[in-house]
Amino acid sequence: MYTFRPLSSLARSLILSLVEPEPAPHEEARITVNPIVSKFASWYEHLRNAMQLQEDEVILRATIERILKRRLLLGGNGEMIAESLVRELLWARYLPENYVLASTVEKIKESIDLHLALRIMILRDHRTIPDGVVNEWTYDLMSSDIQYILNPKREKEIMANFMFHVLQDDVFITDDSHETKNAQIFMAVRKAFSRDDLAFLRYHLFIQYFGKLTPMTLDYTAAHFLTGYHEIIKELDYPLKERIYAYVKKRTAAFFVLEDILKSNKENLKTVLESEEELERTVLALCDARYRSISSKVGRAIIRSVFFILLTKVIFAFLVEGTYDRFTYGRIIWVNLILNISIPPLLMIVVGLFIRPPGIENSKMIYHYITQLLYEENPRLGNKLTTAKKQETSAAFHIAFNLLWLVAFVLSFGGMIVVLSKFHVNAVSQFVLIFFLAIVSFLAYRIALIANVYRVGDKQGLLTLLVDFLFMPVIRVGRGLSQNIAKVNFFLFIFDFFIEAPFKSLFAFFDQWFYFLHAKTEELE
Repeated sequence: MYTFRPLSSLARSLILSLVEPEPAPHEEARITVNPIVSKFASWYEHLRNAMQLQEDEVILRATIERILKRRLLLGGNGEMIAESLVRELLWARYLPENYVLASTVEKIKESIDLHLALRIMILRDHRTIPDGVVNEWTYDLMSSDIQYILNPKREKEIMANFMFHVLQDDVFITDDSHETKNAQIFMAVRKAFSRDDLAFLRYHLFIQYFGKLTPMTLDYTAAHFLTGYHEIIKELDYPLKERIYAYVKKRTAAFFVLEDILKSNKENLKTVLESEEELERTVLALCDARYRSISSKVGRAIIRSVFFILLTKVIFAFLVEGTYDRFTYGRIIWVNLILNISIPPLLMIVVGLFIRPPGIENSKMIYHYITQLLYEENPRLGNKLTTAKKQETSAAFHIAFNLLWLVAFVLSFGGMIVVLSKFHVNAVSQFVLIFFLAIVSFLAYRIALIANVYRVGDKQGLLTLLVDFLFMPVIRVGRGLSQNIAKVNFFLFIFDFFIEAPFKSLFAFFDQWFYFLHAKTEELE
């Protein structure tokens, strides 16, 4: 049996960090909630989350932000909010039962008070930053910090750090600084591997620039916030960020599977890492398990997307199409309206049926990358990336590319208009249908990315290029529309401020009522 050579120094450090036992939890009081209340609250959260397009990895943070906004709407502080926030998360089963210690609640109180104090100081000292931007950053930083207090994700953070160190020498920006390049790789790793959203990226860049917000660092952070804010914005808007992210993302699958190996084989890790046959068998099995998980993730994404489309399209269709039909025809043409509402969700379901996971060749490539990560001092995961901010593109090429992009727009949207006109669809109905077909295209593209997250490399054929040419304009328009709709989602506004508050008040009442009944029962024993 072939035996591998010793682990690389970087891989050895990774494994030692992961196998190091976490400190035993202190024996102290824990926050508990009633299981009956928890069941109803979790049903409500499933319904609420279906209305918003979010990755699974950021749902907890987004929920924390939503609760904070609702509870701080009329003022408040950490003392008033922290325990109620934790109880809401426990009710909805975002956290396991008996998971949160009383000391954790104290840390959350401090975090809330610190970020609220920072907000007041920024608004007082840095008037050039709009109040809305300061509020947005405050909630992003506060909700991210509270998530890490509740769920530090130690193993995920160690793996992300390992991935950064592996890839930091594989990217070169010829006309910018080493620090900028590292910042871009850092963000790309956090987006591709940790699945961070914008709020998390702001939080991690904030930590990199200012350090952890504490009572000792509060004054310094507030005094220098404007400078740090502009530096962070510069990194978030960097012109090469998407190219570097695409490069990093194509190498992420190997790190996902390596993470699985180290987490699921702690008892026999030495056996797995010392045998080529055992390691290959383990990698192929874990790849297969990851591929099988794609189906459930795609299914959840389709259900959320269909729900999102139906909610937004029903109200939009009635407001626009229904009003137009009444003014033009004196009545609502229900057949056209129903068809217009149902076509986009049906297309989303059809697209989902054609999504396929990677195959055995992809798994073998992941195995090859993992052997590089474990045993090579300078692992090579494909070609290195060399790029520059100032791309040497002639004026003629620049004009030609813009003309081709314009042609793609005309062919994509013009083709849809021609087809709908052939079926005698009126102009308003065409607008509504194309509006939502663009959103469906973007959502379908997002779902396809879920299926491709474990795919290594980038195989493009003539058909792929043709599809990209025709549909990328539609997808980009759909992304813009989806993001703007999410900001003004009427149903979310109703749920968050008119339904959720009384619902959570009822949950709190019954939680305390059941606790009271339980105490009375114990008195009889």
